[in-house]
Amino acid sequence: MKTVSMSGSLRENVGKKDAKALRNKGMVPCVVYGVSGQQHFYAHDKELFKLFTTPEVFYVKLNLDGKEILTMIQEAQFHKVTGNLLHVDFFELSDNRQIIMSVPVVLEGSSPGVLKGGKLSKAFRKLQVKALPANMPEKIVINISNLEILDEVQIKNIEAKDFVFLHSPSVVVVSVKTTRNAVEDKPVAGAEAAAPATEAKTEDKK
Repeated sequence: MKTVSMSGSLRENVGKKDAKALRNKGMVPCVVYGVSGQQHFYAHDKELFKLFTTPEVFYVKLNLDGKEILTMIQEAQFHKVTGNLLHVDFFELSDNRQIIMSVPVVLEGSSPGVLKGGKLSKAFRKLQVKALPANMPEKIVINISNLEILDEVQIKNIEAKDFVFLHSPSVVVVSVKTTRNAVEDKPVAGAEAAAPATEAKTEDKK
């Protein structure tokens, strides 16, 4: 899993008045929930906002007054009107404790069914995955090179190494649906048999 680093400063005072003063200075109040308890800190809003402008998932290595903590983003609050960050919660990671993350789904290859006029349907942009921090994948890659019209990929068809999906095995992640313009590989049933019959009728008339 990719890791990004950022710095923060521990807060001396905790409260609404102090939080408002920090926001007025371009800072965002934050909390990291760890094994030994909570740590309140603040970080620059521009640095924090970068963490939310990408579809990628990653761990965040926090440097709080010289102490490094490996974390993941747990929750963030945004202003309903301005969209500014108001608060961010982080969760400290432990090597032997499993975590749950939403991992992006990435499609690879070209579907022959789509080339024949079928419509590609991607039911999930992200999938819920449970794993130890060291085994958490950055993305779930699905190869669609063999998908014909009406074919689909279910959760049970996706290889999961050292992690588990928190979805039913029968859940469809991606499929190729038929359309009016779809081209069939196989001839229509009965077409070959119909031709001789037509010829026979022609012969009878002679």
